[in-house]
Amino acid sequence: MSDGSGTAEFLFTYGTLQLPDVQLDTFGRVVEGEDDSLAGHRLEWVDVGDERVAQLSGLDEHPILRRTGDARDRVFGRVLTLDPEELDAADEYEVALYRRTSVVLASGRTAWVYVSA
Repeated sequence: MSDGSGTAEFLFTYGTLQLPDVQLDTFGRVVEGEDDSLAGHRLEWVDVGDERVAQLSGLDEHPILRRTGDARDRVFGRVLTLDPEELDAADEYEVALYRRTSVVLASGRTAWVYVSA
């Protein structure tokens, strides 16, 4: 999914990828982020179904984005600036319940986000 050019990738996080322990394990560092939000979506909770991910996050259930199309629905989170290898690592962390897609956030920034597969 990365083009290998070494450019910065923006990832909108709304769940466990905001946790320092998860970031250290996934990216090898704690990533500072900026607050942002995504309209037209809401959070639901799902059984992650992956023991390693559940142990790392400390949660058996993880939030997942579902598109509603209703502008009144809004999910708040943080935008992380990652390199392409870190974005690939985030793909490895996320289980099959999620797929990565591009969205435009309230700030106007285009970012990747994991939504319900």
